[in-house]
Amino acid sequence: MDTLRSLNCFVRAVELGSLSAVAREQGTTQSNISKIVAALEDELGVRLLERSTASLSPTMPGRRFYERARGMLEDYADAVADARGETAAASGLVRINAPVALGQFCLNAYVQDFLRQYPRMEVELILNDRMVDLVEDGVDIAVRLGSDLPPNVVARRVGASQRILVAAPEYLKAHGTPQSPEQLAEHEYIRFAWLSSGDRLELRDGEQSVTVATHGRYRVNNALAIRDTLAAGGGIGLCPEWLVQDLLAQRKLRRVLRHWHGPEQELNLLYPSRRYLPHRVRLMLDYLQQRFAGQAGF
Repeated sequence: MDTLRSLNCFVRAVELGSLSAVAREQGTTQSNISKIVAALEDELGVRLLERSTASLSPTMPGRRFYERARGMLEDYADAVADARGETAAASGLVRINAPVALGQFCLNAYVQDFLRQYPRMEVELILNDRMVDLVEDGVDIAVRLGSDLPPNVVARRVGASQRILVAAPEYLKAHGTPQSPEQLAEHEYIRFAWLSSGDRLELRDGEQSVTVATHGRYRVNNALAIRDTLAAGGGIGLCPEWLVQDLLAQRKLRRVLRHWHGPEQELNLLYPSRRYLPHRVRLMLDYLQQRFAGQAGF
């Protein structure tokens, strides 16, 4: 049995969801691909695929085997490229997951630059604010804000953004500017929904730290909505510097309690805890670390 070809046929069958699609891709017949996958199942003594006239999907053992087999094929391709001196000509797909706001303000532009540098690379950028399962969702790199990270991944810390209090000049003109953290309780405070700390806000001024009560009638689970609300004069909010630095430069927002700030917001690159990463993923990790290191606000 040609093990490499068997693994490749199985992996592509899972990814394409069809034996006939694999056959078309490899220029052979569906019957031939079916025999190759069946021989692999016989060799392992495990059913890898559930087949029906309408669909094809991996079994539970098949899903686990797919992840390992895909990694083996990627490692082999990287080893061949390294032996041939082709590592500079990187190719293949990298799947990235990131928060919506960070994707809009930073990652989208970074990816475009990356693709211009590496014409044979492909990138799939999925933007949402939930913590994904990298293996289950087939994600190579997750860009995450904050220090609350899952235990089953490797995290590369690439920066941290100071969180500052901001408000629109119009709001401050109408409602006054607080002169101490305690006075925040007298203002409309715009915050992220579902925070475990609720309306309690921790602020620091050098070595001094205080926790103050805030009050706000509007909470939202989206950083872009918070940014827009603050710019529209909705109240005062605590935001990471990267999110509002352009509005501060344009004087659409102003710093409030300039010497006080919240805990830093960490930025981490997460990837599956595999011993050996594909060259294309390592290339993207190093590129993102370099770009974020030069990004104002981190």
